[in-house]
Amino acid sequence: MTVTLHVCTTCRMGQPAAEDEPRPGARLLSALQAAGAPEGVRIVPVECLSACDHGCNIALSGPGRWSYVYRGMDPDAHVDDILAGAAAYAATPDGLVPWRDRPVIFRKQSLARIPPMET
Repeated sequence: MTVTLHVCTTCRMGQPAAEDEPRPGARLLSALQAAGAPEGVRIVPVECLSACDHGCNIALSGPGRWSYVYRGMDPDAHVDDILAGAAAYAATPDGLVPWRDRPVIFRKQSLARIPPMET
């Protein structure tokens, strides 16, 4: 079953961005796509995750799984950890990755955990 890694493309990392330069969120999306999604993960751009004070932001979700929003992702430093965390998430049946098995950035930079929707 495929899970989704949502990447906010409008995130500015709390910095002003020139109109002719890609925003940090868009750079994060490009870096993740260039690195390649882990098996069972699709990478999807979104325009806003409503956590603008904390950007760059990502979210993980999947049918019947807990969803997570993570903040403070750096397109220059966190791509490998994001992809490792997404792979660990995809490998679970319910989205609950044991705390010690999560990348450090996922342990420390979780903004929200949302229960699965009832079907």
